[in-house]
Amino acid sequence: MTGSTVRPPAYQLLADELRADITSGRLQPGERLPPEPELCVKTGVSRSTVREALRLLASQHLIVTTRGVTGGSFVSHPDAEQLADGLATGFTLLTNSDGVGLADLLELRRALEVPAAGLAALRREDDHLLEIRSALFDPALDDLETMLAAHAAFHMAVAKATGNPLFELVVRPLYHATYGEEVTSNLPEGYWVQIDVDHRQMLDCLVNRDAEAASRAAAAHLDYVVRSTQTLDVTPRYAG
Repeated sequence: MTGSTVRPPAYQLLADELRADITSGRLQPGERLPPEPELCVKTGVSRSTVREALRLLASQHLIVTTRGVTGGSFVSHPDAEQLADGLATGFTLLTNSDGVGLADLLELRRALEVPAAGLAALRREDDHLLEIRSALFDPALDDLETMLAAHAAFHMAVAKATGNPLFELVVRPLYHATYGEEVTSNLPEGYWVQIDVDHRQMLDCLVNRDAEAASRAAAAHLDYVVRSTQTLDVTPRYAG
């Protein structure tokens, strides 16, 4: 006896159909979806099924629903932070697996952050510099939690300064990972002082719009992080 394929529930099938319309561009950001009664007639499903499908799409940040005379369900405008949250879930699953290590994470950071620093130097605006400067920390005064949060904010702000939302989208999930105690307790003396120096040097390069120097500074920064953590056999919980 062969096993039968389980058919997805009706709301899932409708959500998949609407998702395909959104991701293909047939439904554009800001465009209103057909009203619930129209979707019922068009698809032949109940109103409760339509509502469940719309709730699923809303939970995935693909649509927003408003009430009132002019209300309804509208295709969401892409938001890097919300999209990154979805990527972060998959990223976390991977980094908690046995096949992904700290070296893998740092290799990915190099591939992204070195060119991002160069682009940020060329494209940054004054408000980007303000955001990056506000993410600096004082290793003599700030505690570990503050420095970890600040370093994440710094690198995400540099990615944002590239003017390419895809850099921001891909870099942001990397900073959902943090060092665990097994790492932070084994960092070399003066680690956070050097991280602060590196961040300030990168900021200076961005201020001067020196793309080559910014890329070199980002590469040197990651080289230091690699040297400081290369003996640690842990999953990707990192700093810097």
